[in-house]
Amino acid sequence: MRFFFWICMLLCLRCGAQEHTFSVMTYNVKRYAVIDRDNDGDVDDPKPETERLAIRDLLLKERPDILTVQEMGGPQIFTRFCDELRLAGLDYPYVELLDRGRFEMNLAILSRFPLASVIHHTNEWYSIGDAKVPVARGFLDVDIQVTPTFRVRLVAAHLKSKVYSSLGQTEMRRNEARLLNKIVREIQNENPSVYLVLAGDLNDDCNSAPFREVSGRRGGEMMDLRPVDSVGDVWTYYMSSADSFSRFDYIFVNQTLHPYVIREQTRVVRDPLTYQASDHRPVIAVFQIPR
Repeated sequence: MRFFFWICMLLCLRCGAQEHTFSVMTYNVKRYAVIDRDNDGDVDDPKPETERLAIRDLLLKERPDILTVQEMGGPQIFTRFCDELRLAGLDYPYVELLDRGRFEMNLAILSRFPLASVIHHTNEWYSIGDAKVPVARGFLDVDIQVTPTFRVRLVAAHLKSKVYSSLGQTEMRRNEARLLNKIVREIQNENPSVYLVLAGDLNDDCNSAPFREVSGRRGGEMMDLRPVDSVGDVWTYYMSSADSFSRFDYIFVNQTLHPYVIREQTRVVRDPLTYQASDHRPVIAVFQIPR
Protein backbone atom coordinates (compact mmCIF):
# COMPACT_ATOMS: atom_id res chain seq x y z
CA MET A 1 0.00 0.00 0.00
CA ARG A 2 2.81 2.41 0.88
CA PHE A 3 4.48 1.73 -2.50
CA PHE A 4 1.19 2.41 -4.29
CA PHE A 5 0.77 5.64 -2.31
CA TRP A 6 4.18 6.96 -3.38
CA ILE A 7 3.61 6.04 -7.02
CA CYS A 8 0.35 8.02 -6.96
CA MET A 9 2.12 10.96 -5.33
CA LEU A 10 4.85 10.98 -7.98
CA LEU A 11 2.27 10.88 -10.77
CA CYS A 12 0.37 13.74 -9.22
CA LEU A 13 3.52 15.81 -8.87
CA ARG A 14 4.48 15.10 -12.46
CA CYS A 15 1.03 16.06 -13.74
CA GLY A 16 1.11 19.20 -11.64
CA ALA A 17 4.49 20.18 -13.05
CA GLN A 18 3.28 19.60 -16.61
CA GLU A 19 0.34 21.92 -16.00
CA HIS A 20 2.81 24.77 -15.44
CA THR A 21 5.12 24.09 -18.38
CA PHE A 22 4.88 23.83 -22.15
CA SER A 23 7.23 22.53 -24.84
CA VAL A 24 8.07 23.63 -28.37
CA MET A 25 9.69 21.29 -30.90
CA THR A 26 11.12 22.10 -34.31
CA TYR A 27 11.67 19.24 -36.74
CA ASN A 28 12.65 19.03 -40.41
CA VAL A 29 10.79 15.88 -41.47
CA LYS A 30 12.65 15.49 -44.79
CA ARG A 31 10.38 15.72 -47.82
CA TYR A 32 7.19 14.52 -46.14
CA ALA A 33 5.46 14.77 -49.52
CA VAL A 34 4.56 12.98 -52.72
CA ILE A 35 7.50 13.53 -55.07
CA ASP A 36 9.47 11.69 -57.76
CA ARG A 37 11.73 9.57 -55.57
CA ASP A 38 12.56 6.86 -58.11
CA ASN A 39 13.43 9.26 -60.97
CA ASP A 40 10.86 7.78 -63.35
CA GLY A 41 9.43 11.19 -64.22
CA ASP A 42 6.21 10.69 -62.25
CA VAL A 43 5.49 12.67 -59.09
CA ASP A 44 3.80 9.78 -57.32
CA ASP A 45 6.10 8.53 -54.56
CA PRO A 46 5.08 9.23 -50.94
CA LYS A 47 7.52 9.33 -48.06
CA PRO A 48 8.44 5.70 -47.31
CA GLU A 49 6.39 4.04 -44.59
CA THR A 50 9.44 3.22 -42.47
CA GLU A 51 10.33 6.92 -42.35
CA ARG A 52 6.76 8.01 -41.60
CA LEU A 53 6.40 5.50 -38.78
CA ALA A 54 9.75 6.52 -37.31
CA ILE A 55 8.61 10.16 -37.21
CA ARG A 56 5.31 9.14 -35.65
CA ASP A 57 7.02 7.03 -32.99
CA LEU A 58 9.52 9.78 -32.17
CA LEU A 59 6.72 12.29 -31.69
CA LEU A 60 4.78 9.83 -29.55
CA LYS A 61 7.82 9.48 -27.30
CA GLU A 62 8.49 13.21 -26.98
CA ARG A 63 4.89 14.51 -27.11
CA PRO A 64 5.66 18.20 -27.67
CA ASP A 65 2.85 20.64 -26.85
CA ILE A 66 3.67 22.77 -29.88
CA LEU A 67 5.31 21.33 -32.98
CA THR A 68 6.65 23.18 -35.99
CA VAL A 69 7.77 21.12 -38.98
CA GLN A 70 9.64 21.89 -42.17
CA GLU A 71 9.50 20.10 -45.54
CA MET A 72 5.83 19.20 -45.20
CA GLY A 73 3.78 18.41 -48.31
CA GLY A 74 0.52 19.98 -49.43
CA PRO A 75 -2.84 20.09 -47.63
CA GLN A 76 -3.79 16.44 -48.27
CA ILE A 77 -0.44 15.13 -47.03
CA PHE A 78 -0.57 17.42 -44.00
CA THR A 79 -4.09 16.27 -43.12
CA ARG A 80 -2.95 12.64 -43.35
CA PHE A 81 0.07 13.44 -41.14
CA CYS A 82 -2.21 14.97 -38.47
CA ASP A 83 -4.68 12.08 -38.73
CA GLU A 84 -1.95 9.46 -38.28
CA LEU A 85 -0.70 11.22 -35.16
CA ARG A 86 -4.22 11.48 -33.74
CA LEU A 87 -4.98 7.80 -34.38
CA ALA A 88 -1.72 6.91 -32.59
CA GLY A 89 -2.78 8.96 -29.57
CA LEU A 90 -1.19 12.36 -30.21
CA ASP A 91 -3.90 14.88 -30.98
CA TYR A 92 -3.26 18.48 -32.03
CA PRO A 93 -6.62 20.24 -32.30
CA TYR A 94 -5.09 23.43 -33.71
CA VAL A 95 -2.97 23.27 -36.86
CA GLU A 96 -1.78 25.62 -39.57
CA LEU A 97 -0.05 24.91 -42.90
CA LEU A 98 1.76 27.55 -44.92
CA ASP A 99 1.20 26.04 -48.36
CA ARG A 100 3.26 27.61 -51.12
CA GLY A 101 1.45 25.73 -53.90
CA ARG A 102 4.15 24.43 -56.24
CA PHE A 103 6.56 23.95 -53.34
CA GLU A 104 6.46 20.61 -51.53
CA MET A 105 8.61 21.92 -48.68
CA ASN A 106 6.04 23.76 -46.62
CA LEU A 107 6.00 25.01 -43.04
CA ALA A 108 3.40 23.83 -40.55
CA ILE A 109 2.53 24.28 -36.88
CA LEU A 110 0.56 21.84 -34.72
CA SER A 111 -0.57 22.87 -31.24
CA ARG A 112 -2.45 21.56 -28.22
CA PHE A 113 -3.44 25.18 -27.53
CA PRO A 114 -5.64 27.54 -29.55
CA LEU A 115 -4.07 29.72 -32.22
CA ALA A 116 -5.17 33.24 -31.32
CA SER A 117 -3.83 34.72 -34.55
CA VAL A 118 -2.06 33.52 -37.69
CA ILE A 119 0.06 35.46 -40.19
CA HIS A 120 1.50 34.01 -43.38
CA HIS A 121 4.49 36.12 -44.39
CA THR A 122 4.49 35.34 -48.11
CA ASN A 123 5.23 38.73 -49.64
CA GLU A 124 8.85 39.22 -48.51
CA TRP A 125 11.28 40.08 -51.31
CA TYR A 126 14.96 40.99 -51.59
CA SER A 127 17.29 42.07 -54.38
CA ILE A 128 20.55 40.55 -55.60
CA GLY A 129 21.95 42.64 -58.44
CA ASP A 130 19.11 43.17 -60.90
CA ALA A 131 17.14 40.17 -59.64
CA LYS A 132 14.19 40.59 -57.28
CA VAL A 133 13.75 37.36 -55.33
CA PRO A 134 10.92 36.17 -53.05
CA VAL A 135 11.49 34.28 -49.81
CA ALA A 136 10.61 30.88 -51.26
CA ARG A 137 9.05 29.19 -48.24
CA GLY A 138 7.75 32.26 -46.43
CA PHE A 139 7.53 32.55 -42.65
CA LEU A 140 4.72 31.24 -40.45
CA ASP A 141 3.83 33.50 -37.52
CA VAL A 142 1.27 32.48 -34.88
CA ASP A 143 0.08 33.71 -31.49
CA ILE A 144 -0.70 30.74 -29.23
CA GLN A 145 -3.02 30.96 -26.19
CA VAL A 146 -1.24 28.57 -23.83
CA THR A 147 -3.42 29.51 -20.83
CA PRO A 148 -6.27 32.02 -20.44
CA THR A 149 -3.70 34.60 -19.25
CA PHE A 150 -0.57 33.66 -21.20
CA ARG A 151 0.27 33.78 -24.90
CA VAL A 152 3.47 32.90 -26.72
CA ARG A 153 4.33 34.17 -30.20
CA LEU A 154 6.01 31.62 -32.47
CA VAL A 155 7.68 32.42 -35.79
CA ALA A 156 8.64 29.37 -37.86
CA ALA A 157 11.19 29.49 -40.67
CA HIS A 158 13.12 27.37 -43.16
CA LEU A 159 15.82 29.31 -44.95
CA LYS A 160 17.26 28.67 -48.41
CA SER A 161 19.11 25.37 -48.67
CA LYS A 162 22.76 24.94 -49.62
CA VAL A 163 21.73 23.68 -53.07
CA TYR A 164 23.53 25.69 -55.76
CA SER A 165 21.89 28.80 -57.20
CA SER A 166 23.32 31.12 -59.82
CA LEU A 167 22.38 34.01 -57.52
CA GLY A 168 24.53 32.58 -54.75
CA GLN A 169 22.82 30.33 -52.26
CA THR A 170 24.71 31.86 -49.30
CA GLU A 171 23.70 35.39 -50.22
CA MET A 172 20.10 34.27 -50.73
CA ARG A 173 20.06 32.69 -47.29
CA ARG A 174 21.56 35.82 -45.69
CA ASN A 175 18.88 37.99 -47.27
CA GLU A 176 16.12 35.66 -46.08
CA ALA A 177 17.59 35.81 -42.57
CA ARG A 178 17.65 39.61 -42.71
CA LEU A 179 13.96 39.69 -43.61
CA LEU A 180 13.21 37.20 -40.85
CA ASN A 181 14.93 39.48 -38.35
CA LYS A 182 12.88 42.42 -39.67
CA ILE A 183 9.70 40.53 -38.76
CA VAL A 184 11.10 39.79 -35.30
CA ARG A 185 11.98 43.48 -34.77
CA GLU A 186 8.52 44.56 -35.85
CA ILE A 187 6.88 42.11 -33.43
CA GLN A 188 9.01 43.30 -30.52
CA ASN A 189 8.61 46.98 -31.37
CA GLU A 190 4.84 46.53 -31.51
CA ASN A 191 4.78 44.71 -28.16
CA PRO A 192 8.00 44.99 -26.09
CA SER A 193 6.62 42.56 -23.48
CA VAL A 194 5.85 39.78 -26.00
CA TYR A 195 7.02 36.23 -25.22
CA LEU A 196 8.65 35.29 -28.52
CA VAL A 197 10.06 32.05 -29.94
CA LEU A 198 11.75 31.72 -33.32
CA ALA A 199 12.27 28.13 -34.48
CA GLY A 200 13.26 26.27 -37.59
CA ASP A 201 15.95 25.18 -40.03
CA LEU A 202 18.44 27.94 -40.92
CA ASN A 203 20.49 25.65 -43.19
CA ASP A 204 23.65 27.21 -41.76
CA ASP A 205 25.87 27.04 -38.69
CA CYS A 206 26.30 29.42 -35.78
CA ASN A 207 29.35 31.15 -37.32
CA SER A 208 27.43 32.18 -40.42
CA ALA A 209 26.04 35.52 -41.59
CA PRO A 210 22.44 34.16 -41.59
CA PHE A 211 22.81 33.15 -37.94
CA ARG A 212 24.10 36.62 -37.02
CA GLU A 213 21.20 38.24 -38.87
CA VAL A 214 18.62 36.10 -37.07
CA SER A 215 20.31 36.65 -33.71
CA GLY A 216 19.75 40.39 -34.06
CA ARG A 217 22.80 42.04 -35.59
CA ARG A 218 20.44 44.81 -36.73
CA GLY A 219 18.41 44.83 -33.51
CA GLY A 220 15.61 42.68 -32.09
CA GLU A 221 18.01 40.43 -30.19
CA MET A 222 17.10 36.73 -30.10
CA MET A 223 18.98 34.28 -27.88
CA ASP A 224 20.10 30.91 -29.24
CA LEU A 225 19.23 28.21 -26.68
CA ARG A 226 21.91 25.87 -28.06
CA PRO A 227 20.36 22.60 -26.83
CA VAL A 228 22.50 19.48 -26.52
CA ASP A 229 21.56 15.81 -26.56
CA SER A 230 22.02 13.30 -23.73
CA VAL A 231 25.76 12.95 -24.40
CA GLY A 232 26.43 16.63 -25.06
CA ASP A 233 26.30 16.70 -28.88
CA VAL A 234 24.72 19.74 -30.53
CA TRP A 235 24.45 18.55 -34.15
CA THR A 236 21.00 18.35 -35.74
CA TYR A 237 21.76 17.52 -39.40
CA TYR A 238 23.64 14.57 -40.87
CA MET A 239 24.82 14.64 -44.49
CA SER A 240 25.45 10.99 -45.34
CA SER A 241 27.19 11.75 -48.65
CA ALA A 242 29.89 13.74 -46.84
CA ASP A 243 29.73 11.88 -43.53
CA SER A 244 29.38 15.26 -41.80
CA PHE A 245 27.36 16.56 -38.85
CA SER A 246 26.09 20.14 -38.55
CA ARG A 247 23.81 22.26 -36.40
CA PHE A 248 21.17 23.71 -38.73
CA ASP A 249 18.05 23.55 -36.52
CA TYR A 250 17.54 26.22 -33.88
CA ILE A 251 15.23 27.56 -31.22
CA PHE A 252 15.72 31.22 -30.30
CA VAL A 253 13.84 33.21 -27.65
CA ASN A 254 13.72 36.89 -26.80
CA GLN A 255 14.89 38.33 -23.50
CA THR A 256 11.35 38.39 -22.11
CA LEU A 257 10.92 34.62 -22.43
CA HIS A 258 14.50 33.57 -21.72
CA PRO A 259 14.20 33.48 -17.88
CA TYR A 260 11.47 30.84 -18.22
CA VAL A 261 13.54 28.31 -20.20
CA ILE A 262 13.92 25.00 -18.34
CA ARG A 263 17.47 24.24 -19.40
CA GLU A 264 17.65 20.65 -18.14
CA GLN A 265 14.68 19.65 -20.30
CA THR A 266 15.64 21.65 -23.39
CA ARG A 267 17.49 19.29 -25.72
CA VAL A 268 18.33 17.76 -29.07
CA VAL A 269 16.60 14.38 -29.32
CA ARG A 270 19.05 11.49 -29.32
CA ASP A 271 17.25 8.36 -30.47
CA PRO A 272 18.02 5.61 -33.04
CA LEU A 273 14.70 6.43 -34.71
CA THR A 274 16.09 9.76 -35.90
CA TYR A 275 18.29 7.99 -38.46
CA GLN A 276 15.25 6.25 -39.97
CA ALA A 277 12.96 9.27 -39.92
CA SER A 278 14.91 12.15 -41.45
CA ASP A 279 18.34 13.64 -42.05
CA HIS A 280 17.60 16.06 -39.19
CA ARG A 281 17.10 15.55 -35.46
CA PRO A 282 14.29 17.30 -33.58
CA VAL A 283 15.07 20.07 -31.11
CA ILE A 284 12.85 20.71 -28.05
CA ALA A 285 12.65 23.67 -25.69
CA VAL A 286 10.64 23.49 -22.46
CA PHE A 287 9.37 26.57 -20.67
CA GLN A 288 7.89 27.47 -17.31
CA ILE A 289 4.62 29.32 -17.82
CA PRO A 290 5.03 32.84 -16.39
CA ARG A 291 2.61 33.68 -13.57
